[in-house]
Amino acid sequence: MKAKVYFIKDISSENLIKIFNKLDKELLGNVAVKLHSGEKGNKNYLKPEFVRDLVNYVNGTVVECNTAYEGARNNTEKHLNLIKEHGWDKYFKFDLLDKEGPDLELDIPEGKILKKNYVGKNLVNYDSLLVLSHFKGHAMGGYGGSLKQLSIGCASSAGKTLIHTAGVTDKQEILFDNLPEQDKFLEAMAEAASSVVKLFNGNIVYINVLKNISIDCDCDCNASLPCMQDIGIMASLDPVAIDQACLDTIYNSNDPGKEKLIKRIESLHGIHTVERAAELGIGSRDYEIIEI
Repeated sequence: MKAKVYFIKDISSENLIKIFNKLDKELLGNVAVKLHSGEKGNKNYLKPEFVRDLVNYVNGTVVECNTAYEGARNNTEKHLNLIKEHGWDKYFKFDLLDKEGPDLELDIPEGKILKKNYVGKNLVNYDSLLVLSHFKGHAMGGYGGSLKQLSIGCASSAGKTLIHTAGVTDKQEILFDNLPEQDKFLEAMAEAASSVVKLFNGNIVYINVLKNISIDCDCDCNASLPCMQDIGIMASLDPVAIDQACLDTIYNSNDPGKEKLIKRIESLHGIHTVERAAELGIGSRDYEIIEI
């Protein structure tokens, strides 16, 4: 059976709730909402006012982790200050998952690149996960969507370093001295994502928002302006299917700006993350779009 990916063209706070309900999946217990808090200076990330109604609808806690590179989010003190500046703690609960150690270690017995993943230790306090992603390009992964949120997004600073170096080191200070072959990094992302999927054992919903579509990630303080018109919202219970559907939608678009994004994706072999995630069995590239 093909994975179901729901699509709605009109991007609004109300339609975030509408498309969530179409999945007919109740998120039980303590619900974490993983999204990108936005680097200081970035203009493209999903704003708290836009996601507020959905976060409150699922009675969720917005969760994030510190980064592994220089910026306004690479340690707890700076990141919490930016959270306040961006207004994330204004409307709902916020939890910086790795604000203090030790990290939660997740095993990846089937991993070729990674045998373990380090995530913010507070992730274990949640029963369900809503992965709410801004779909866009990425300077290292080619693109960013649900799989990136599961992997780099949920990883602690040490975990992000381990993924970016394809398992060589978790020491941030030598991260950029140990960058691997591109495909190994992408495979590490997929393998890290699989460990989070298994942790939540089916209690995950994925929503990708295709707006402010830049070639750059929300982690870029000087991100390029959007290169395409807004497309819509997608939702699924399958992280592989939803990212594949978003990529296919970009490729099939009539928007001439897509060429910039496609160039970014292909130059970094971004599709390989999807390929490896499918191999790991956490989702399917075979899907059907259900427009609502």
